[in-house]
Amino acid sequence: MLVLTVVIATGLRWRDERMAVKAPRRPPPLGLVAGAKAKVNRWMTAATLAVILTLAILGGLHWINVWAE
Repeated sequence: MLVLTVVIATGLRWRDERMAVKAPRRPPPLGLVAGAKAKVNRWMTAATLAVILTLAILGGLHWINVWAE
């Protein structure tokens, strides 16, 4: 789950950078607290998505095992 969190966080960071490039004008640079809050938000989002994905995969595998018996 830790590896999945890192992969998702990397994808979210890449998406944020791509969206900043496509924006017609650049937003003002973030302050120290706002930058830290954005990083924590990204990591919490990545961890939440990793948990949901892990639960779905393991739950699906469990039900496949139940139905196979």
